[in-house]
Amino acid sequence: MPELPEVEVVRAGLAPAVVGAQIVAVTVLDDRALTRHPGDAVSFEAGLAGRTFIAAARRGKFLWLPLDTGDTGDALVGHLGMSGQLLLRASGAPVERHERVRLDIRHPVHGDLAVVFSDQRTFGSLAIDRLIPTPDGAAGGWGADAAVVPTQVAHIARDPLDAAFADAHFRAALRTKRSAIKRVLLDQTVVSGIGNIYADEALWAARVHPETAASDLATRTVTRVLTEVRTVLEKALAEGGTSFDAQYVNVNGQAGYFAHSLNAYGRGGEPCPRCGGPIVRDSFMNRSSHYCPRCQRRR
Repeated sequence: MPELPEVEVVRAGLAPAVVGAQIVAVTVLDDRALTRHPGDAVSFEAGLAGRTFIAAARRGKFLWLPLDTGDTGDALVGHLGMSGQLLLRASGAPVERHERVRLDIRHPVHGDLAVVFSDQRTFGSLAIDRLIPTPDGAAGGWGADAAVVPTQVAHIARDPLDAAFADAHFRAALRTKRSAIKRVLLDQTVVSGIGNIYADEALWAARVHPETAASDLATRTVTRVLTEVRTVLEKALAEGGTSFDAQYVNVNGQAGYFAHSLNAYGRGGEPCPRCGGPIVRDSFMNRSSHYCPRCQRRR
């Protein structure tokens, strides 16, 4: 599933092309792409046609494109799910494989373009959603100036790269959690944007066993984990995200290359880059955990 770096790469790629662009036409080819939308395909198309995107924002794994608000205060909200892609294409480009929705837009500088939502496994979605004020009064997320957030994203915590992320609040939350630290890092209501890949990588870098109870971690260890989370996310972002197959690509259809920098995730049975011991792969929440039992001792 695309995590913070992958979704941010998509948001940053979309922004220059969509901010200030008018939506000329909307074509829904598959209603399954609108599972989060409160209405049907007709209402979706009617609610977007003729509107103008005024920003491109993201929080955690959600992104949204606020619309010229008038009295409505709404946005196009996207979640990529497992295999969703938002692609920029030339106007009139052939239909993409697994294309679900197409927005034909007209930008004052870049001219006519198409924004294509393609999704092989159909777990992703688009929706028109109402914007509400953020409880802390800060901007809704990356790329946003307004202190508003879609209702579908309001329950999602800020991510560690967000300027409004509160380290002290995160440390206080962990003191109350008896769950394993990895489980807490994956809880998007505690901290957003971290998925399985980056949780494994950050815990390996911090030398923390993924099954350690969050409340058992010393304050300095929590600070180290948070530092490593940020380091991993920033490096992955700089490298265009992590691609293991063609399911994650940026808006131009190009893969990220952070997979070449992984130290633990996906390396079960291989030597740990730090100590040489074997990386272990364990079952975890219908997925896998990867860690070095020598470097990441469970205390």
